[in-house]
Amino acid sequence: MAEELVVHFEKLLTRVDGLLSAVVTDRDGVVLLRATAPNCTPPFTESALGCTFALASDQASKLGLKKNKSIVSVYGTYQLVQFNHSSLITTFVANSSANTGLLLELGSELESVTQVIATALHERQSGAL
Repeated sequence: MAEELVVHFEKLLTRVDGLLSAVVTDRDGVVLLRATAPNCTPPFTESALGCTFALASDQASKLGLKKNKSIVSVYGTYQLVQFNHSSLITTFVANSSANTGLLLELGSELESVTQVIATALHERQSGAL
């Protein structure tokens, strides 16, 4: 099943023009699944993005608007679209010209995939105790 998920994530890179990287991490930044285009620069593949999102998401929830589902950050050359999928964080790194709406839709589609991963991790951790 793990190989199927990797292949699925690698196919995502061809689905949206400008998508450079798709990464699933836990809230501590441990990379669980990664697909990266050959032209993606190394700093964007660091697991720190997941931790940073978790902290920003927690702070944003204190604004009284309840728990947020995603954060979009647009820079001069790149954009980051990050999703809070229960205990996992999905991060897309794309060119700034990539269609942000498509990335948001793609993240919503992946929620069921990340839920399967989260369930498997939870079962594995429960069995280890």
